[in-house]
Amino acid sequence: MGLFYFMKYFLHDSNAFEDEKVAMLFMEYGYEGLGLFYTILEKLSKQEKPIKTSVLKMQLKVGKKLNKCWNFMESIDIISSNNGETFNKQLLNYSEKYKIKKEKNLKRISQWRENQDVEENVTHYQSVRNADKEKKRKENISKVNILDSEFDEWWDKYDKKVSKDKAISKWNVLTNEEKQLALKIVQDYVNSTPVKQYRLNPTTYLNNKSFNDEIIIRSATTSYKPNVSERNFTQLASLKYIEPKRD
Repeated sequence: MGLFYFMKYFLHDSNAFEDEKVAMLFMEYGYEGLGLFYTILEKLSKQEKPIKTSVLKMQLKVGKKLNKCWNFMESIDIISSNNGETFNKQLLNYSEKYKIKKEKNLKRISQWRENQDVEENVTHYQSVRNADKEKKRKENISKVNILDSEFDEWWDKYDKKVSKDKAISKWNVLTNEEKQLALKIVQDYVNSTPVKQYRLNPTTYLNNKSFNDEIIIRSATTSYKPNVSERNFTQLASLKYIEPKRD
């Protein structure tokens, strides 16, 4: 892309009559002088480099009259000639700055593309990691469901529906071996305590790990007699709370 497309930023374009040298050119040669000057700038901006003076004059059809204007522009240094080439110092300076800016933009674009590639790789890596996490999460849920089903089995066999949530919390802290043992002997414990009110509450049973205790199975011919502790428990359970009268 030539600098012609950026001429609106060129100082002589945007502030022409505020420039002393351009004002001098206008005073000496009027709009004809300005027309020649800006046409020269347009040609130079398209090339982005000095142009052979003879070629430029031929393209612009510079005759004797315009050649005087040309010489005047060189004398006030708004165009310059060196080694048979014509250029504008400010335009060359602008062109160099533009090239530097262009190179920086290309580097930024290249860096941005590299970052995009890195982000895509990271996103892909994160997607893989997230897939692994999701798989583990489902496996954990599956394990929890299995454990819950084991508790439900134990809970149904224990057959004393008291404080289930508390019992679950106690169940969850047991090891797998302890859970299997509790499941294994629960029916024996229930058979040893046929009177449900004398059976330990589920939470107490699990908290004390009573599944490790010896189970005494009473014979069917022997009538069940509760011990002192069980009798005291029954008596306490039968007491009713009477709220004291208030004056």
